[in-house]
Amino acid sequence: FLLGGSVSGLACLSPEGILREIQINLLECKVCFEKFSTQQRGHRPQNLPCGHVLCLECIRALSHPLLRKLECPFCRQLCSIDSTSHCQVLSDLQELLFSWSPLSSALSHRAKGGYVTGLTSTALHLRDAFGGWGTLINPTGIASLGSSGTIVVVHDGDKKVAVFSPQGKKLHSFGQRGQTSGGICYPLDVTVTPCGCVVVTDAGDKAVKVFTSRGNHMLTVKDSFQMPWGVDTNSCGHMLVSDTQAGTLSRMKVDYARGLFLEQQTAVSDLKNPKAVACCRVTGNTAVMEHKRLKVFTEDFSLLYQIDSFSLALQSTVRPNMSGVAFDRDGDVIVTDSSHGMVWSLGKLQHGPVLTPLVGDNLIHPVGLVTLNNTLVILDSGDHAVKIYSAKCDAGAIV
Repeated sequence: FLLGGSVSGLACLSPEGILREIQINLLECKVCFEKFSTQQRGHRPQNLPCGHVLCLECIRALSHPLLRKLECPFCRQLCSIDSTSHCQVLSDLQELLFSWSPLSSALSHRAKGGYVTGLTSTALHLRDAFGGWGTLINPTGIASLGSSGTIVVVHDGDKKVAVFSPQGKKLHSFGQRGQTSGGICYPLDVTVTPCGCVVVTDAGDKAVKVFTSRGNHMLTVKDSFQMPWGVDTNSCGHMLVSDTQAGTLSRMKVDYARGLFLEQQTAVSDLKNPKAVACCRVTGNTAVMEHKRLKVFTEDFSLLYQIDSFSLALQSTVRPNMSGVAFDRDGDVIVTDSSHGMVWSLGKLQHGPVLTPLVGDNLIHPVGLVTLNNTLVILDSGDHAVKIYSAKCDAGAIV
């Protein structure tokens, strides 16, 4: 019950997998996503009267300074600070597991060796996180608004598109549920064009919809898709859309200034359930995620390389379940691994994939990511949050 899964589900996990579930679901505060610590007073686990556990620092931050009360962020029960108590059982569990953790040891060993990737030369650390249940509900796609650091997320809330500042403040939202003009039924992915337009794939009415950055509806393209899924744009602003049922990747030309749809071409056919799509602004290459397989195409859509989970497992002990894909600023391929809660760099692939871990902490079920200079912004549907990782642990604005 504590781990959020059934006993039979845990029985299918390896000992390392069970330890990881414990570390993620029990031994970190689900408000600030920092690990509980008995050595740091602010991060000690505290029981609320309702039964939920937060770190002491978050309890202080959420409570009224005079009334000394706070609303539990999970069940909304009003709790008094004076009624909180130290959660000794979690402290004991953390001390018990501290002496041996294969996953933590492996990640620590990799970090000491250093990571040779275009994104960074060291392990990435969680710098900030925002969202959470209520702010985001079952998010499925993420994009960035140029290099400003503004983050756009699609999810299953009343308004399907949420826009956040680099610091995680919700700026505005749009895309009311529905099939009316400007409405969105069931968004799957989102991208932002070079001119700042927001493009959403809507599985509810099998359409691609274009909005201004403020949420004004500009254009809807439908009747040419069976199930549009992934979307990205190239440096020219052409949209690249995968159709998971038709097995195609389409290139679409749009006049954004006038809100006119110009042309649609099938760039790649015979794909098997293509979903995530990413276009490299450096090389012009396009990556498409099929079922357990990744394909990378050149700018003119000739197949450059393909790799599947089984092949990656041959060179390591991990068989990643690739769910999201992006390119770093040097053109290296990065994928999210929804099964292991990891983010991996695959390198440039034409030289042969090199499976290199970038993020291995504080992720539950990553489904999408964007790169901003030396920063990774990851969408974690496991706890409905956006998580920002960088090579440094200190806080600061995205650059």
